[in-house]
Amino acid sequence: MTDRWLYSWALGSVSFGGASLLVPLYLVQLGASPLQLGYLAASAALVGAPGAVLFGRLANRVSHRRSLVLVTLATVALALAAIPLSTNVTVVIAANAALWLVVASVAPVLTMLVVDDAPESAWSERIGLLNKYQGYGWAGGLVLGTVWPLVGVRLVGAASATRALFWVLAACAGASVLGAVRSLPDPAPGEHVTSEREVRRIARLVSGSRRGIKGATFAFSPNRLYWTTREFSPRAVLARLDTALATYLIAAVLFFTGFAAFWAPLPLFLTDAGFDSGRVFGLYLVSSLASAVLYEGAGRVASRSDVRLLQSGALVVRGVLFPMVALVTGFGALSVGLVAVGVVLSMIGLTWAVIAVVGTAIVTRLAPPTVRGEVLGIHTALGAVAGGVGGVLGGWTATFGYATAFALAGGLVLLGAGLVLSLGALSGGARAVEPGADAGPDAVESRLSPTTATDGDGPRTD
Repeated sequence: MTDRWLYSWALGSVSFGGASLLVPLYLVQLGASPLQLGYLAASAALVGAPGAVLFGRLANRVSHRRSLVLVTLATVALALAAIPLSTNVTVVIAANAALWLVVASVAPVLTMLVVDDAPESAWSERIGLLNKYQGYGWAGGLVLGTVWPLVGVRLVGAASATRALFWVLAACAGASVLGAVRSLPDPAPGEHVTSEREVRRIARLVSGSRRGIKGATFAFSPNRLYWTTREFSPRAVLARLDTALATYLIAAVLFFTGFAAFWAPLPLFLTDAGFDSGRVFGLYLVSSLASAVLYEGAGRVASRSDVRLLQSGALVVRGVLFPMVALVTGFGALSVGLVAVGVVLSMIGLTWAVIAVVGTAIVTRLAPPTVRGEVLGIHTALGAVAGGVGGVLGGWTATFGYATAFALAGGLVLLGAGLVLSLGALSGGARAVEPGADAGPDAVESRLSPTTATDGDGPRTD
């Protein structure tokens, strides 16, 4: 199978990465309230789950796979071209939801495409290669947003620079459609993933793949949700759900809600603090890169450390850092505040790398082997729901002040940290050391941070 289509998908990912922050900043320019920004974040978080399941089911018919990818890229191009033509906040929120619906939905399809007609021994490498191309594209979108104020103002003037960037990103998505039409693989019947054994194998690979630049700012993973719940049995999961695992899942709801409550009003806060769109893009890029570079190291540490202390410690640090963003922004001149916020956001990015990787390790260790995949899917689904709730909660509390919103977000994270710290089952004993009856610490490390060279600093296939 040729890899030329991955270049087209990377070009499309440039538009996804840029849109992830450009749309919130455009809403800020339109005068959106913090609550409306919360609705924007919540809708993007919630639409991905049903879409991923629908697209994944459609992709079981191999003839649909190419068309689903093309529909995704074309929809993104149309949405990005249309959004700057509207000044209605509600219309922009709806268009953004449609954009992220297709982007999140196509993730399982991409996984199928990248492993189709490849030997099973190469699947991990193939998924890692897809992650790398997506990651480079996503980062490229953030870089483009960072430098655009310098370039765009000279080309089209300050009044039209933001709208022009939408059209540049739409052009990237449109060009990716043309490239994908010519290069997307078209496996023959019998050369595609369908069997239950293959599904279970892919679920294990996807649930253990590294998170990267995308994962730092768009944490929900519809790809993981789809693959780990393909054979979902609620009765079997509930029958095996013990106190420790239930406690951790409750903790996850709390801290995922806190994360979303922080990120939802952040673009408006940074803009109100005096930072232009290029600086805001740059701050997000710094945080994202900080996460990406630490994922592999976090996986190694998680396989050898007390995950209870590691996870709760990272959560405590992040919970404290959230309100610090509001405190350090006003220090000295604008340039000093920019550096201070950049340092804090990079530290927040580092904590996310630990939380994401260690969270997977904890769920893997606590879940019984017979329902481990389903529990990982539940963990992902809870993150999506918490992201929706947290986005609205953060936007609403920001109407009373950003410090209030960030303090609430930090408080929810600290509550989750307290629950994680209470889980003595994660410290000492065989259960804390082994993720299950069929694997030991080395196996956990191999799943959490794959060592293949192709599994680079990109996001998951989500």
